[in-house]
Amino acid sequence: MRVHELGPAPGARKARKRVGRGTGSGHGKTAGKGHKGQKARSGHGKGPRFEGGQLPLTMRLPKRGFKNPFRKVYALVNLGDLARFPAGTVVTPELLLEKRVIRKPLDGVKVLANGDLDKALTVRAHRFSRQAAEKIEAAGGKAEVI
Repeated sequence: MRVHELGPAPGARKARKRVGRGTGSGHGKTAGKGHKGQKARSGHGKGPRFEGGQLPLTMRLPKRGFKNPFRKVYALVNLGDLARFPAGTVVTPELLLEKRVIRKPLDGVKVLANGDLDKALTVRAHRFSRQAAEKIEAAGGKAEVI
């Protein structure tokens, strides 16, 4: 047996049913959809939340909370992530993107105090946690808010 001789087992594949191709095909006229009604129409069905006209469960349940449309989402960077840069480096959001410390700038970069920093770096970011700013300055660097 060779590769070009391989094929599906007999009866494993069936031809697609060709509906709506005349009465002689056995699937003509209504094309297997019966007569009229919602399911005979194109694009039939009302979707998973439709309950026959009854108020859907998703609308009956109480709504809770509030989604702030003006919420800002920051790309988070830990101090431990900044340890990879040599001393004296000016760390900017562009540099963090280039070195793949962050994936997207989002609404800005926020530096958090997780990890230790033992080099003097100038860090430019949109936000700093209080402890992160203290640790950067204790290491001899600067925390500059953009």
